[in-house]
Amino acid sequence: MTTSRRCRTLLSVSLNFLALFFSITAFITTYWCVGTQRVPKPKCSKLRTHQCIDYGVNETDPNKVVYSWETGDDRFLFRQFHTGIWFSCEENINDESEMCRSFIDLAPASEKGMLWLSLVSEMLYIVLLVVGFSLMCLELFNSNNVIDGLKLNAFAAVFTVLSGLLGMVAHVMYTQVFQTTVSHGPADWRPYNWDYGWSFCMAWASFTFCMGASVTTFNSYTKTVIEFRHKRKTFEQSIREESAREAFGYFRERSVHSISKSVEVYSSQTPKSGRKTPIPADSLDLTDIAASLGEEQC
Repeated sequence: MTTSRRCRTLLSVSLNFLALFFSITAFITTYWCVGTQRVPKPKCSKLRTHQCIDYGVNETDPNKVVYSWETGDDRFLFRQFHTGIWFSCEENINDESEMCRSFIDLAPASEKGMLWLSLVSEMLYIVLLVVGFSLMCLELFNSNNVIDGLKLNAFAAVFTVLSGLLGMVAHVMYTQVFQTTVSHGPADWRPYNWDYGWSFCMAWASFTFCMGASVTTFNSYTKTVIEFRHKRKTFEQSIREESAREAFGYFRERSVHSISKSVEVYSSQTPKSGRKTPIPADSLDLTDIAASLGEEQC
């Protein structure tokens, strides 16, 4: 029983650790959503002669206008961007660096409240995962005491379930805020096309591991209670059987003792019932017998 409960606890701890690791990684990274942004090509200069549009005049003849024949998408650059809970970063078209902006500032005013609620839910999700992981570790190192282990198991399961629900709500709210920001966000930020990134996948993988840890913990708690009750029922039944055997032996001895005592009492009371008991020959006096016979003949 102890070995199987320890194995179940170890599985719960492993799943909870994976959920905690994935959630922290997703929370601090900026790859929840990735895509491209379409921005106008910059004006050509001496330092930049490609991927640009020359709107200036001819240097040899200032009065001669230079026209650009680029139309459609040729007039735009497509730069990569990636967005997380906290920041949104995009390529800098002037050099190879990145520019990052706060995603809270990019979100529409109508969605800022939901975004803050999503951030708070994500932080509570991580905190509750830490609490559940700590309780599971305590149960793992305190596996010899069944009662204390059951208490820790129950609290760990409750905290893990609550953290999973908060994580799911946080992920859904962030997705809704991002989709609204794509449609109503700043014009210089709106994506041309986008998709979910690996941070978003890690966030939902964390939720999956969290639910797996909670189910495993509840299963361990239920199995431990059932096994404990079965052991207790078997122990009580064996005690009752042992008590019944002891009581049967006690009454049997009392019955034998009572019967033997009754036989002794019955033997001592036989003259009253008319039955004669034999008299030892050594105790008889022959002269007394002869005198008694002579009196009977007279």
